[in-house]
Amino acid sequence: MGWFHMFSARFARLDRCVGGDGHKSQLSRRTTVQVTKKLRVGVIYGGRSGEHEVSIASAASICGNLDPARYETVPIHIAKDGRWSLPPSAPRALSAAEVLQQGGTQALQAVEPTAALDGSRIDVVFPIVHGPYGEDGTVQGLLELAGVPYVGAGVLGSAVGMDKAVMKSLFVERGLPIVPHMTLYRYEWERDAAGASARAAALGFPLFVKPANLGSSVGISKVRDVDGLAGAIELALQFDRKLVIEAGVANAREIECAVLGNDDPEASLPGEVIVTHPDGFYSYDAKYVDPSGASWQIPADLPAATTRQVQQLSIEAFRSLELSGMARVDFFLDRGTGSLYLNEVNTLPGFTAISMYPKMWEASGVPIGALIDKLIALALERHGEKQRLRTSVT
Repeated sequence: MGWFHMFSARFARLDRCVGGDGHKSQLSRRTTVQVTKKLRVGVIYGGRSGEHEVSIASAASICGNLDPARYETVPIHIAKDGRWSLPPSAPRALSAAEVLQQGGTQALQAVEPTAALDGSRIDVVFPIVHGPYGEDGTVQGLLELAGVPYVGAGVLGSAVGMDKAVMKSLFVERGLPIVPHMTLYRYEWERDAAGASARAAALGFPLFVKPANLGSSVGISKVRDVDGLAGAIELALQFDRKLVIEAGVANAREIECAVLGNDDPEASLPGEVIVTHPDGFYSYDAKYVDPSGASWQIPADLPAATTRQVQQLSIEAFRSLELSGMARVDFFLDRGTGSLYLNEVNTLPGFTAISMYPKMWEASGVPIGALIDKLIALALERHGEKQRLRTSVT
């Protein structure tokens, strides 16, 4: 009998969340999991991207909140050079800033990824590798080949959820509200910088210049006039060969919402990020380095109708990318007009001590331990569904 069939969940009514059909949620305040033995949970973290330190901090939070009565934690570290290893203990850093201050990780005996994912060792994987080479479908593809259940979106959802340009195209196809934007490739910039600058400037200032395939605000710049455009593009091109340049929303509020589920996703109460950092937006430094760079209001102070709109658009965005497990959905809310614009979806949101995803679910009645239980149950549910498929025509 597979692990999925050993799980039974009882759900209490959570009146403050909304389901995919707009009705009251049945999401559990605490998922009750019954197993015959402890599940061995592989937590993959680190990785080759600029979000390496954030990933370590997220893994520390996840490992620290895995119920030892239910789970045995197997930490799996990916170094910045791509080497895999099995640390003797889980990471303990509480924040990305602390990870940066530590200045690197201990040298460990490298192992092959297939050895780290040995089926006799791992029952389910929680891949919390933010950014490229982890959040973009690469690790998910490896886990699919290994036949191991894992938390979060599949290969397709992870790939399109990582690429902001493709993501926005799918939002447009779904009729979801987004700001004007353009995609810029390195080769286009190198061939005709003046023409690319003119196209970007036509969107109007301020502009945001972003690497297409990165998160945690790495490589993002807010550009207030044409003089700052070239420098912002050059910075972003250090992290990706494809950029997204988008119009800023004047006097915007930054609203976020957490989504949880597979076929019937549900949305949390929204939260608001209040930025006080000199960068003027929710930059990497504001998020992870400056302890007073931002604050949060959860739940966000919004009219009931706007809260419902945020929740419903979050579920629509989740479905438009064919996601599963979890996602954090980010919005801009125009203070003047009240217009709401979908910014992006993060398929492996941060789980650090300050991360919005677990905080929003906690405010919605689901503490982090119960949230992790539910995510693992959803991973096993999806894996169980896949086992029903035929792999042969005979």
